[in-house]
Amino acid sequence: MAPIEPPPPLSGKKRRIGVMTSGGDAPGMNGAVRAVVRMSIAQNCEAYAIYEGYEGLVQGGDMIREMGWEDVRGFLSEGGTLIGTARCKAFMERPGRLNAAKNMIIKGIDALIICGGDGSLTGADKFRGEWPGLLEELVEKKELTAEQVEPFKHLNIVGLVGSIDNDLSMTDATIGCYSSLGRICESVDCIDATALSHQRAFVIEVMGRHCGWLALMAGVSTGADYVFLPENPPSENWEAEMCSIIKRHRDLGKRKTIVIVAEGAHDRNLRKISPLHVKTLLTDTLRLDTRITTLGHVQRGGTACAYDRMLATLQGAEAVKAVLEATPDTPSPVICMVENKIERRPLLQAVKQTHEVAEAIAAKDFDRAMGLRDAEFAEYWQAYNITTATDQPQLRLPEEKRLRVGIIHIGAPAGGMNAATRAAVAYCLARGHTPVALHNGFPGLIRHHDDKPLGAVREVSWLDAEGWASKGGSEIGTNRGLPSEDMATVAMCFEKYKIQALFAVGGFEAFTSISELRKARDQYESLKIPMVILPATVSNNVPGTEYSIGSDTCLNALIQYCDACRQSASSSRRRVFVIETQGGASGYIATLAGLSIGAFAVYTPEDGINIKMLDRDIDHLREHFSKDKGQNRAGKIILRNEKASKTYTTEIIASMIREEARGRFESRVGVPGHFQQGTTPSPMDRVRAARFGVKSLQHIENFIGKSKDEIADDPMSASVIGIKGAKVLFSSMKYVEENETDWKDRRPKDEFWMGLKDVVDTLSGRPKALPTPSTPKK
Repeated sequence: MAPIEPPPPLSGKKRRIGVMTSGGDAPGMNGAVRAVVRMSIAQNCEAYAIYEGYEGLVQGGDMIREMGWEDVRGFLSEGGTLIGTARCKAFMERPGRLNAAKNMIIKGIDALIICGGDGSLTGADKFRGEWPGLLEELVEKKELTAEQVEPFKHLNIVGLVGSIDNDLSMTDATIGCYSSLGRICESVDCIDATALSHQRAFVIEVMGRHCGWLALMAGVSTGADYVFLPENPPSENWEAEMCSIIKRHRDLGKRKTIVIVAEGAHDRNLRKISPLHVKTLLTDTLRLDTRITTLGHVQRGGTACAYDRMLATLQGAEAVKAVLEATPDTPSPVICMVENKIERRPLLQAVKQTHEVAEAIAAKDFDRAMGLRDAEFAEYWQAYNITTATDQPQLRLPEEKRLRVGIIHIGAPAGGMNAATRAAVAYCLARGHTPVALHNGFPGLIRHHDDKPLGAVREVSWLDAEGWASKGGSEIGTNRGLPSEDMATVAMCFEKYKIQALFAVGGFEAFTSISELRKARDQYESLKIPMVILPATVSNNVPGTEYSIGSDTCLNALIQYCDACRQSASSSRRRVFVIETQGGASGYIATLAGLSIGAFAVYTPEDGINIKMLDRDIDHLREHFSKDKGQNRAGKIILRNEKASKTYTTEIIASMIREEARGRFESRVGVPGHFQQGTTPSPMDRVRAARFGVKSLQHIENFIGKSKDEIADDPMSASVIGIKGAKVLFSSMKYVEENETDWKDRRPKDEFWMGLKDVVDTLSGRPKALPTPSTPKK
C-alpha cells in the first residue's frame, strides 16, 4: 500500500470540523449545516461536510468534502438535507467504524458535529468511546502510522437533534418538529372546512411511534375532540369515553369531529389503536359519516418554519463553540433548547432518558413515561384535557368560589389571541366560572357596554369559542385605546357587570392598561380584582417576558415574504432587497428574521443607523458583487426595522445602495406591512397561547376567597405571564413597571435577544465596525 502523507491538523494547520446529517431528514437540517460551516470558518477553522451520513464516513473519498463560505448559500430555505442521509449497516459493525476513523484521519478531521435522531447520536458517542482503540488497531494493521494518528488522540463529538417527532428528552424542541407540526395543522385546517361543510368526522393519523408530541400539539392547535398518545393511553373504557365526549360536543351544536391518532397509539394493554378501529366506532356507535386521513411523509416535507431555522442556526453556532471549548475529559454534549434558552446537556444522559420512555411504555408504566417527558409536555396534556372535554364534574368549583372573569384584547391583532381566549373560556366553563368577553377593547367597553340589543359585555358559551383555536385576528375585537380614556366608566362597568377577575391579552397597550388599572385601585374599589396580562404582539416588546404570542406567526409570514424576495434577487443574480419590518422600537422581529433567512445586514432601533455603518455595508456589497462572475445566486437581503432611523428610511437606504453600486448591482424596496400579522396563527403561537391561557386562569384562582384589600395589597394580583430564561413564570406588574420597562421606547430594558445580532453578522460575513473613540472596544 502506498504511504499516506501525514494529514492535518499538524503544526501550522487549521482545525478541521466535520458536519453530517443522519437518520430521518427534518426541515432545518440545512440551516444547521450552514451555521456549522460558516461559524467554523469565522472561528478560523476548516469545515468539511460528510455526505450521506455515516455511509459517507465509511466510504470516505469524495464523500467527505471541504465546504467554503459560498457552498452553503441558500441552505436556510431548503427542506430536507442537501448533504444527504442514508441508513448505514456497515457503521453498526466495528470494521465499518474502523474505516470511518481512518477516513477522518486521512481528511484531518478530529471533531464531528452530527445532526440526527437518538440512534444517530448513540452511534456517534459509541464511536467516540471506541476511538482510542480504533487508532491503535489502524496502527497495528499498518493502515496508518503512529505519527499520522498522533495529532488525533481525542475525538470531539457534538450532537444536534434533528427529528420531526420531538422525541429526545431534555430539550423542548428538536430541529424540524415545529415545521412538521405546521404541516399537520395546515392539513387539519383544510380538512376542518370539509368536515364542517358535511358534518363529518375525520380520524387523522400522524407520525410518532414512541412520542406523542406531534399528536398532542396538533390536538391543542386544532381543537381536536380526542387525541391518542403512546405515552399516556386512554382509560380501559376509552371507546365509550371517546364516544360520550364527541356526542356531547355534537349535542351542543358542533358540526365537525376531529380525532388525532399517533402512529404508535395503543391501549393500556399495549394493543394497537388503529385509525380504522376509531372510524368503525364513530360510524357504528355515533352514526357519523367518518373518513380516515393518514398524513404520512407530507409531515417531513417543505421548507423549515422560522423557529426551526432559528433553532438550527443557533444550535449549529453553539455546536462549533462546544467543539472549540471541549477538553479530552468533556462528555459529549447535545445542544438543547429549554423554553427560550440554548443549553448544552450530556448527550448520553439525554439519549438514555429517551430510551427509558420506550422502556416505560413497554412495561406499562405510563406515569413514568409521562414523567420522563419534559414539564412542558405534561402541562400541554393537562391544558388539552381541561379545555377539550365540556363536562368534567370533578373539576367544578363550589358555587361560592366561582368567578365572573372578564376577557379583553388590547392593542393590534396578533396570531394566537383567539387560541388564548378559547383556552381561557374552556377552562372557566370546566371550573364553573363565567367567562365574559369585553368586546373591542376599552373603547368598546366605555362607549358600547350598554348598547341594545347587544352591548360590548357578553358572556361566552363553549360553542362560541370552540372553533377559535386556528383563527387569526381577534374574534372579540381589539383596540389600542387605554382605560385612562375614561377610568370612571371602566370602574363602573366592572361593578355593574360584576367582573371579579380580568384576563387581558395584548401588546404594550395591554401592559400599559393593566398598569393604569393597578394604579387606579386607590380610587376605585371595583378594580381591586386579580388581573393577568398574556403578552400578545408581533413586536415581542412587552416587558416581563422573552416571548409574546403572535411574534412567531409574524416571523413565519415575514420569512415567507423574504424567501420570495430572495428568489427574485437570486434569479436576477445582482439585486439587493431592502425590506422594512414591523416591531415598533424593538428590533426583535428584524433580528430573528435576519437569523432565519440569512440576511446580509439588520438595522434596528437599538443600534440605530449612521453614515459610517451604511458606507461600510455598501463597500462590502460592492466588493462581494465585484467577485461574482454571474455564476453564484448572489442576491442579498437587508432588513430595516420601521423605527431604526428617522433619517435613513428604507427608500433612502435602497437609493444610496443603487447610487453607490456603480452599475455592479441594483436595489429594490420591500414593505410587507400588515402582511406580517399573518392570517392563520402558527402552531407555536396556538399551543403557547393555550398553555399560557390555562396557567393565567389558574393564577387568578389563587385569589379566590381573599378580600378586595388583600388582593390590592398583593403585588402578584396584577401580573404578567411570560418566559424568562428557561422558565415560565408570573411577574408582579409593579416590579416590572418600575425595574424592567423602558417606557420611552415601549420595550424591555434588557432585551435578551441582543446577543443574537452578532450571530447574524458573523454568519452573513458582514464586516464589523472598527473601534473608534466614540465606539470603545468591548
